[in-house]
Amino acid sequence: MRIVALAGGVGGAKLADGLSQNLAADELTVIVNVGDDFNHMGLRICPDLDTVCYTLGGLANPDTGWGRSNETWTVYDQIVKLGGPDWFHLGDNDIATHLERTRLLAEGIPLSEIVHEFCRKWGIKVRVLPVSNDQIPTMVATKDQGELGFQDYFVRNRCEPTVTGFRFAGVSEARLAPGVEKAVLEADGIIICPSNPYVSIAPILTVPGMMDLVMKKKVVAVSPIIGGKALKGPAAKMFNEMGIEASSLAVARHYQDFLSGFVLDDIDVQYAEEIQRSGIISLTTNTIMQSIEDRKRLAAEVLSFCEDIFFK
Repeated sequence: MRIVALAGGVGGAKLADGLSQNLAADELTVIVNVGDDFNHMGLRICPDLDTVCYTLGGLANPDTGWGRSNETWTVYDQIVKLGGPDWFHLGDNDIATHLERTRLLAEGIPLSEIVHEFCRKWGIKVRVLPVSNDQIPTMVATKDQGELGFQDYFVRNRCEPTVTGFRFAGVSEARLAPGVEKAVLEADGIIICPSNPYVSIAPILTVPGMMDLVMKKKVVAVSPIIGGKALKGPAAKMFNEMGIEASSLAVARHYQDFLSGFVLDDIDVQYAEEIQRSGIISLTTNTIMQSIEDRKRLAAEVLSFCEDIFFK
């Protein structure tokens, strides 16, 4: 079965890793959000791409889910000592990634080619693609501080401002990265990983041409909200602040125009019947991924569910 997974953030990276453990390398393509990419201290930083790649390569910090394992902080500590910015933590190994990516981009090499080469060097066999080689920064509209760049909202302000909406700057002129269209068209179906619908998945779907491709396929989504809360990140907070009660049901409704199947946690089983009444097939299971074994187990269940849906 050939799968395209849409991913961003820690939850998305974990399920992508689980899928990679259940599928052959040529059966999985992971398309990743680039809306949270930004420039910091002269470096081009791609948090979602790095989180996905570090996780797939077995390099991610097991405690945080982001950053590198066995990280050191010599450069960051010296930057802070010299009076430099201290709000965005950069470990030494992570800095090497950003330095090399920035150098290659300056030489005119597209982001998708850089990701391919990094994956090869990190031993990642499945294909990882940024949704676009163009910059489409996520801008967060807030009640009290106006519009903030995503990292200003997420890291510098610790997700504290009240959210009123989102904008993906320049997305109307963006183009899908090479390989994205082919991967989707050749896939048996699409899995939306348990990533934030607003700031991890929406930037992917908003790139011109992507939604047209998605509408041609059967799609299964995994809820990032469990028991009214997000295990990582501000997804539940965002739903609530925009007047939508945070729940797995709200996530299913968010995607309902193109959704064939939906996976929700056992704790939210009360929503399964209503989701089914919307014409969306549901699966309830334990969706919490605390270990590598959990990722593999959940991915296997999701793939079995997808097989029943995609080949009907």
